[in-house]
Amino acid sequence: MSNTARRRVGIAGAVVGTASAGVAAAALAKRYAVGRIRLRPDLEMSEPLGELRGEPVRVTTSDGVSLYAEVDGLETSPLTVVLCHGYTLNLDSWHYQRRDLRESYRLVLWDQRAHGRSPRAGAEGSTIDRLGDDLAEVIAELVPGPCVLVGHSMGGMTVMALAERYPELFGDKIKGVALISTSAGKLAEISLGLPALLSRAVHKVTPSTVALLGRGGALVDKGRQAGNDVAFLLLRHLGFGDPKSVSPTVVDFAESMIRSTPFEVIADFYPALMSHDKLSALGVLDDVPTSIIVGDKDWLTPIEHSRAIAAALPRAQLTEVPGTSHLIQLERPTVVNDALRDLLKRAAAEPGGGEPGRTPPGEKRQ
Repeated sequence: MSNTARRRVGIAGAVVGTASAGVAAAALAKRYAVGRIRLRPDLEMSEPLGELRGEPVRVTTSDGVSLYAEVDGLETSPLTVVLCHGYTLNLDSWHYQRRDLRESYRLVLWDQRAHGRSPRAGAEGSTIDRLGDDLAEVIAELVPGPCVLVGHSMGGMTVMALAERYPELFGDKIKGVALISTSAGKLAEISLGLPALLSRAVHKVTPSTVALLGRGGALVDKGRQAGNDVAFLLLRHLGFGDPKSVSPTVVDFAESMIRSTPFEVIADFYPALMSHDKLSALGVLDDVPTSIIVGDKDWLTPIEHSRAIAAALPRAQLTEVPGTSHLIQLERPTVVNDALRDLLKRAAAEPGGGEPGRTPPGEKRQ
């Protein structure tokens, strides 16, 4: 080998070696950072996140999907609270709300199709309208009397789809609604916290990228399992408004739910979320007490989207929580629970809402 060739090989080897060392150093720094975060005092370490359970039931939908649900709480309560979780999460994302409300109210929690313990439905069944139909069937099967619907993120969109497709339920069966960190539409226009030009570029390439990755979902999922330290750091900064104060245990809990959602499912639902538009259906919700809750640092469903919903619902109560992001029910559970309890009191005072001395529809006073 000539001296020139040897020099080229040497330079190439040095470049590769330097790059490898850089990757290794970055990985080490990442692990060190995550390790330091997890060594901090954590009051939530003993919290049984994801361990609270109710009576497991299955609801078979009109298109043959066997949805998983749990009935929990005070069975004698005349008012049922139906909790609808968000995109890539599952019913356990309501841990703190379940813990707080189960002694006072009857609860129905369910895994939306292709999430949690509910089976896959394919791209054709992964639409917001279909989720609205699913919710109608869950209510028909598991809610004997009046109820209040609580929806986070995609769960809020599910409630809006229900309002559009089954408006007759609101004011009769459904006595109140809570919309948490959600949107009535135009998610494809959000900035993601990026400058306008970059944001437009990201939105332009993201759908095709998600679709492409979805076709290789199994391989992507293997990579997601291997990269959970990176996912931890990203979720800590994006899913929560104050990364320094949020519990590492809570971040791990949320990240494990997201990671357990197959990427093919993420890809199947992505177009439906981006094209979601239910602003015209919001008027139905004005017939019942409605609570809108959002964090002012929510980058996924920004605060402007909740304000737009509130503008369409003059009677609704809007709660804006400072320093809080998209996973508000996990980050600030006390604030969310207080708002829900206030809503439930207002709903119970509605005619047929289950207030003491009232008889729920379809039941005879003994």
